[in-house]
Amino acid sequence: MQKTLIKGGRIVTAVDDYLGDVLFEGGRIEAIGRTLEVADAEVHDATGLLLMPGGVDVHVHMETPMGNGIETCDSFETGTISAAFGGTTTIVDFAMQNKGESPKAALDRRLESAERQCVVDFGFHSILTDVSKAALSELPDLGTKEGVSSIKLYMAYPDILMVDDAAIYKTMRKVGGHGGMVNLHAENGVVIQALIEEALAEGNASPRYHQLTRPQLMEGEATHRVIRIAELAEVPVYIVHLSAKEALEAVVEARDRGIHAFAETCPHYLFLDKSEYDRPGFDAAKFVMTPPLRDHDCQQALWRGLKFDDLQIVATDHCPFCFNEKAHGLLKSKQLGKDDFSKIPNGAPGVEFRLPLLYDGGVRAGRINLNRFVQLVATAPAKMFGLFPRKGTIAVGSDADIVVFDPNERHVLSAESHHSNVDYSLFEGREVTGRVSKVFSRGELIVDGDKWLGRTGRGRFQRRSASGRII
Repeated sequence: MQKTLIKGGRIVTAVDDYLGDVLFEGGRIEAIGRTLEVADAEVHDATGLLLMPGGVDVHVHMETPMGNGIETCDSFETGTISAAFGGTTTIVDFAMQNKGESPKAALDRRLESAERQCVVDFGFHSILTDVSKAALSELPDLGTKEGVSSIKLYMAYPDILMVDDAAIYKTMRKVGGHGGMVNLHAENGVVIQALIEEALAEGNASPRYHQLTRPQLMEGEATHRVIRIAELAEVPVYIVHLSAKEALEAVVEARDRGIHAFAETCPHYLFLDKSEYDRPGFDAAKFVMTPPLRDHDCQQALWRGLKFDDLQIVATDHCPFCFNEKAHGLLKSKQLGKDDFSKIPNGAPGVEFRLPLLYDGGVRAGRINLNRFVQLVATAPAKMFGLFPRKGTIAVGSDADIVVFDPNERHVLSAESHHSNVDYSLFEGREVTGRVSKVFSRGELIVDGDKWLGRTGRGRFQRRSASGRII
């Protein structure tokens, strides 16, 4: 098998930072040393560059159906190519159960498509929308035999995705003893629905009302409530895409009491704010994601949470819909909600820009250090969701998922140059310093500068061990 040697790089993990060489063969790291000499290896010079473990993004939505024919515009192929160019070598997507469907059948359906298309490694969370006795009975085997050790439930979108508190409790009790963890979209869905109906009745249909009808208080209330349910069920709980300081306060309070409450946030909440909804016309629809963008005080609270480990992970919630109808059709476009903000497909792109954004705005800005950066984008997600030490670190025996990162290269983020199908970027025109130079996935060079060298379908399904353990 081809041996590959990366020489002279600055190797950065969640705990290490040193100059060295990395040798890998057969998809795994074989040796790490100060000066390795291997006669028959392909050599890559990384002098002046960072070597980091491949990113692990545990919250993405590729070719995801949203009901009524609506679907995200990235396929597993285009979405994972975009991930790879952004330095992410493992994603965890979702297998959503339809009403009356078996969770295992939902997984098999998603696996069939992902195995044909994914160019990086992948796993799945299970989404339950119908918490029946039959569905609950499948969950232990889903975790222990199929490697799907995390279940997502929604406290929002009534009559579509939302489940009640009893269903949340039953799911937690069912998976808790089998190494499972429940991930929650935490918003008070029924109150939000009432606010949406009020706004529309008053003739307020523009995109800015998406933010006005999803207040921070209702994210905070739901987060506090579900943590209490998890406390009663005696299981860990994970809050996805946390955006509001009130929600973070609930997580901090629980952790101070010794409760295993974890949470992620996303780059758009760290770098953008609710002023984007003041854009003229329909342009604000580009920023319709749930939860919506918040104010500057929330941003500062999130950065503090990342610094002091009250927030454990930065994921992207990559859920792309085109802005213009002509790109991929109306059912993959924000234009569905042209006359009614409640019909705008909720979601935004982000999988390709996570590492450069967080490096530039986090490490270079002095908000976090390099080790914490790696922890947030690779190591913590791998640990939290049962992928470590196969993923998330640079160590002998780990998969050779390695990102060569140039900390000094300046470039401009733009839809013109990204690799997603989506026709816009949340960060259009933003200049950042720090760029992915090369990406190795299980030892195979798949990204070399602007060149794509990977193959469709080369990604492997990752059966995961227990979720909810970060140490």
